[in-house]
Amino acid sequence: MGKKVSNIYVISGFAAIGGALFGFDISSMSGVLGTEAYKKYFDNPLGSRQGGITCAMPAGSLFGALISSFLSDKWGRKVAIQIGAFIWIIGAIIQCAAQNVGMLVAGRIIAGICVGITSSTVPVYQAELAQKELRGRMVSLQQWAITWGILIQYFIQYGSSFYGGGPKNPNQAPGAFRIPWAIQIVPALILLVGLFWFPYSPRWLASKDRWEEALEVLADVHGNGNKSDPKVLAEYKEIEETIRFEREEAITSFAELTKPRTVKRVILGMSLQMWSQLCGMNVMMYYIVYVMQGAGIDNPLLTASIQYIINVVMTIPAILYIDKLGRRPALLIGSFMMMTWLFISGAIQGAYGEPETDPTQPITWKLVNKPNQAKAVIACSYLFVATFATSWGPISWTMPSEVFPHKVRAKAVALSTASNWAWNCGLAFAVPPLLRSINWKMYMVFAAFNGAAFIHMFLTAPETKGKTLEEMDVVFDSGIPAWRSVPTGSRLDDLRRDIEAGKVKVQVGAVAEAKA
Repeated sequence: MGKKVSNIYVISGFAAIGGALFGFDISSMSGVLGTEAYKKYFDNPLGSRQGGITCAMPAGSLFGALISSFLSDKWGRKVAIQIGAFIWIIGAIIQCAAQNVGMLVAGRIIAGICVGITSSTVPVYQAELAQKELRGRMVSLQQWAITWGILIQYFIQYGSSFYGGGPKNPNQAPGAFRIPWAIQIVPALILLVGLFWFPYSPRWLASKDRWEEALEVLADVHGNGNKSDPKVLAEYKEIEETIRFEREEAITSFAELTKPRTVKRVILGMSLQMWSQLCGMNVMMYYIVYVMQGAGIDNPLLTASIQYIINVVMTIPAILYIDKLGRRPALLIGSFMMMTWLFISGAIQGAYGEPETDPTQPITWKLVNKPNQAKAVIACSYLFVATFATSWGPISWTMPSEVFPHKVRAKAVALSTASNWAWNCGLAFAVPPLLRSINWKMYMVFAAFNGAAFIHMFLTAPETKGKTLEEMDVVFDSGIPAWRSVPTGSRLDDLRRDIEAGKVKVQVGAVAEAKA
């Protein structure tokens, strides 16, 4: 199909459309919750019924994440993403045509399988193609795409909410939710077709003994097509030595997952994804309309949209500085600040709120005629989102994609992402009933989770910036505690200098010949 795309920014950005699908789904629910068309057509689902509809997607995503590694290892990272995009199109069609809650749930589960596959595979694809100096930035594009997906779909939803007489019209037509659910097909179709012009992961090609192709991809992406570039040859050599070691040691991916050197990384990856859910961010995304109603806001749809804009804009500093400032400081500062904003917000609502007497409302506690307190709650909500966007948002995807050995990377990232979806599913189901039963105290619960995340990450999350994927053994197996920095510098730079000086010769395909 001609020459493949070789610019790493274009590759990572385009693949991140898979993340945008996740964002599309988040606001595909939040935007319709306040419309009369949705309430009327699906019989005003509240509490656990609405929780069941919302959590159908992350339930499908949990399954998608668990099967992603098999697709990714067998057919390659790129093809796995394409399979996910095709599944999304099917799920979106079913949602758009939904005649009842059961059909809507089925469509969301199918679309969720896609999100599970792409959210596991896209960061691996980005990490395996990116230079070590840019890896954090490239994988962070996944989170930025999620925020764009949330924002774009939310405004599509917001515009569609005026269809058929507007969101307050009791006879509003179903097109108010069918139109935005149909538009979701477009980005998946673009992703499915466009990826044919993109390269395979060089590390996946090498694992299949397609060494010439692996070198060609490395040269195109890292060396302007020059296969003799010392930097390209050094990275090729590192990949080659890693795969040779794995074959000599007869490392099998499932057995390796249970060994002490790997299992602590698996626990770290799963914990990062768990805390990224338990911090409370998805409450602010899925159920922001409910949060704003609790603050006594008259136009929750418009006020909530500001939150989505903040989410997009404040992810940019993380993309720019993640490879300079590192992963660890952002995790610790992020947890502490999110805890602070949630404690303040919960305290204001607890002190100044009062019970909601209308049983048809999704909330049971709200601020009434307290404009200053309402502004403070909204401000804390905005600050919370800004904090997440600059810290846990991008890093919860970046670190799991980079810390695992090659042989187990796809399976370990799949487990980490499955942790995300398991907690996401539980929270999507639990939050509507929690808002009705413990109302403002829910903020205190999530604040406490952030405090626990701060302590956990301080003790277990080392700094990984500036190291190649093949050097993560040095970071995790050196015996240096997480709170002390590992030695600076990279083995790859030393190897490049040795190749330039003629001290090291690189033979393409040597591992395959030794295997034969």
